[in-house]
Amino acid sequence: MKFTYNWLKEFVDIKISARELADKLTMAGIEVTALEKRSGDFVFEIEITSNRPDWLSVAGIAREVAAITNLKFKVPFAAAGLRPAKGAREKPVFQINVEDKKDCPFYSATIIQGLQVVDSPDWLKERLELIGCRSVNNIVDITNYAMFEWGEPLHAFDLSKLAPGEIIIRRAKTGEKILTIDQQERSLDPRVLLIADKSRPLAIAGVMGGQESEISFSTRDILLEAAVFNPVLVRKGRQLIGLQSDSSYRFERGIDRQTLESSRNRAVSLINRIAGGRIVSEKSRGVLSAKSGKIKLTALSLEGTLGFSLPLGKAAAILDKLGFRVSRSKNHLLVTAPLFRRDILSQIDLIEEVARVYGYDKVPSTLPKILPRPQVSTQNDFVRGVKNLLVALGLNEAITYSLVDRGSLSGCGINQDGHVEIENPLSLEQELLRPTILPALLKAVAHNLSHQQNYVNIFEISNVFRMVGGGPRETLSLGIAFCGKQAYLSDSGRIEHEVGVLDLKGVVEKILEFSGIKKDYAFLQAAPGEIKITLKGRELGKIIVPPAETLDRFEIKNRNTVLAEIDLELLFRHVGARIQFKPLACFPKISRDLSIVLKEEVSLENVLREIKSVAGDLLEEAAITDFYRGKQIPAGHKSLTISCVFRSPQRTLSDAEIQPIHARLIQVMAERFGAKIR
Repeated sequence: MKFTYNWLKEFVDIKISARELADKLTMAGIEVTALEKRSGDFVFEIEITSNRPDWLSVAGIAREVAAITNLKFKVPFAAAGLRPAKGAREKPVFQINVEDKKDCPFYSATIIQGLQVVDSPDWLKERLELIGCRSVNNIVDITNYAMFEWGEPLHAFDLSKLAPGEIIIRRAKTGEKILTIDQQERSLDPRVLLIADKSRPLAIAGVMGGQESEISFSTRDILLEAAVFNPVLVRKGRQLIGLQSDSSYRFERGIDRQTLESSRNRAVSLINRIAGGRIVSEKSRGVLSAKSGKIKLTALSLEGTLGFSLPLGKAAAILDKLGFRVSRSKNHLLVTAPLFRRDILSQIDLIEEVARVYGYDKVPSTLPKILPRPQVSTQNDFVRGVKNLLVALGLNEAITYSLVDRGSLSGCGINQDGHVEIENPLSLEQELLRPTILPALLKAVAHNLSHQQNYVNIFEISNVFRMVGGGPRETLSLGIAFCGKQAYLSDSGRIEHEVGVLDLKGVVEKILEFSGIKKDYAFLQAAPGEIKITLKGRELGKIIVPPAETLDRFEIKNRNTVLAEIDLELLFRHVGARIQFKPLACFPKISRDLSIVLKEEVSLENVLREIKSVAGDLLEEAAITDFYRGKQIPAGHKSLTISCVFRSPQRTLSDAEIQPIHARLIQVMAERFGAKIR
């Protein structure tokens, strides 16, 4: 889209330079891709988004300029109106026949007589040529000028070349042809919309006129067309005949009544002024909707979206400059969008208009507000948090059916008692409501392996069902499945790690940590291939290594597979403070290492728990930093180094305060675990 600086100034008394204006337009969302000085004027070239057909006119851009520069938008002509002129010659009799209102919602034809077709005046020629439009004659140039200025494509027919009586808007007939004004004969089919008289096609609707009815220097009377065509039909027709024009570009994006009337009135005004013609009659067919709903814009939503406080009065002034009708109350605005702004549908659209005209560069830079939420308020919040945690750990969420067959349960070694049965199952695969997620996850693992996925790590959070006390009970459960080898790159090359129980145990510990549970849980060996997870003495879940025969039933062969299932409802009931905020340390730390040798059966978890208990509040952290088995270590033993960090939030600690604690730790390690100091 091109327009000129001087053309804009006819609508707005611009005080800034063309370069400054280009910058302001770009910042407001109208990207100026080129600015060229030519013939004492400046030619702007801009990119137009498909949702803003109102920017395909000088008047549309001028409204934006008025709003951006806080100046008044003015119409540079007085509408000639559509009343016949006094003393007009006899009116031609004709009718408008629209065969399908969906194809052409509105069509108007204005008959103007007694005009003189000559070359256009220099100012009109120059203005059109600056924006890349070739001058033809004064009538054709005026229709083009009105289109570029207001956005509605117009077309003028030589009235003497039309068959009298009727203008028809219809689909083309199979095999029908038309010679367009570019002197190309084009074959048509019923997907193309035409303007025709009783004998032949006159124009391809919304795209290009026909040569047989075009304006010539001998023309004295014209029929001026202003219409609204189905945008989809115009686009399809243009594609079928392989022709694009300035008219089709605008019709494809939609035309409104306000644009049509402004463009037609401008053309009538110029024809009267330049060619001497007078209106003798005007007819139309169809109705153009002039309704636009009111949208409520509140001060709260405006501030909440923008991130800063902008007075409603300022927002109202911006919208008013853009052509919106605004009525103001104490805490909100009621806004009616103009007809040419069909993209405005909701409150957020209004806020965007206010923001871009106000200036994105004026929006203050602020840090986002982070509201700490150390407590989980609802079970849904908790479930959402667990999902986000598992995804962050690299797992993929699966969604499987809640119905299961007995064979899948028995294949997993699950007791057949206490299941919730379906009275009229659609198939044997849908006999029961599942009491566990694990069979479905094993099927998902097998499906992924069959599709060449060598590493599968999936989870599902869903309800499981059991008969309790004579009735069904529904509880929320988490199932996790790991299978195969995880490959990753390191400095030494590609490394493959076969997943096992410890991988899944680490994930479960992360879930417990997320839940704010730091103690009162344990992992207990319940049976071969099964680890029971307890929380305050109650069974929370279990980690299972399925035997080979179970994996064979699910067609999982020669792959290490581990499963876990956790009762999320029980876990939620014990959720603690998941996040604790405390000041950053202001005083230095003191570190001490314990290097000890222990028997293999000694639990490292118990060792760390004992250290934290003995060291007291001054211990900030205790972590295993080295672990070793080898020739220097007796058989059945392991060597480890535990780094202990001591710090006080009130003062700087001294070695004299830490030494007794360190000595006590050495003594407890020897007495409690039989450890030897290295």
